[in-house]
Amino acid sequence: MPDRPAAASVAIPERGLAEAAAGYATQMLAVAETEMLKLRHDPTEIFTRALQPAIWLLLFGQVMAHVRGLDAGGGHYLDFLAPGILALSVLFAAIFYAISAIWERDLGILHRYMVSPAPRSALVPGKAVSSAVRGLLQAVVVYVLSVLMGIGVSFNPLDLIGVSALIALGSGLFATFSLCVACIVKTRERFMGIDQVLTMPIFFASNAIYPIDIMPDWLKAVSLANPLSYEVDALRAFMLAGGESKFGAGLDFAVLLGLTAGLVAVAARLYPRMTA
Repeated sequence: MPDRPAAASVAIPERGLAEAAAGYATQMLAVAETEMLKLRHDPTEIFTRALQPAIWLLLFGQVMAHVRGLDAGGGHYLDFLAPGILALSVLFAAIFYAISAIWERDLGILHRYMVSPAPRSALVPGKAVSSAVRGLLQAVVVYVLSVLMGIGVSFNPLDLIGVSALIALGSGLFATFSLCVACIVKTRERFMGIDQVLTMPIFFASNAIYPIDIMPDWLKAVSLANPLSYEVDALRAFMLAGGESKFGAGLDFAVLLGLTAGLVAVAARLYPRMTA
């Protein structure tokens, strides 16, 4: 008999924690659903986003495949390029994603978020989930183009799960990074200017379109500090049939997970200050 109250006192906190976690997830998904409704009402964004990887693969890829001295690790250059273009598509879609946060502040929507029952910390991961869905739509486009161009992509279910996880992480990482920038600069003009300055160095100082081995030493160091390099490295292992990871898929995922978690924490603290 004396043991029963103790058991009950343990069960209550556990149930309370589970309910809190479920409520947090519900609020986060509600924010993500709200963001996805914007895409539903403007499906032309899917079409315009599809043009970018098509241009890179059909134009840039075809030209660079004939450049002598560009070592793609002994394989076909288009096979080497396809995962990089997928990462590029995700980067471009995510890094400008936070412009919507500035619009929300200017239109007063952000103030409604702040007074809603949703925890403020749930707003940022909710937006990251929405960005991940957009990134997955980009992946479908790149996969279709890759098949049409004869690129050896893998359709192994485990590989597809790995690619989906990498896209979600990459989208969340760069979307929350752009949200941090938006929270600091607070104006559309400054945000667009800074993001344009950051996007090209992030892309070109990575292994997306050329191997790290052919880079000068200073650029190798920059590339190894660039999260996009780890996303592309893991994508080559999962997206391509017989693909390999140069750094190791475990390290790639660890870097992306760590940076995404850190940026979500920073953005969650900065986002409420947008209303100030």
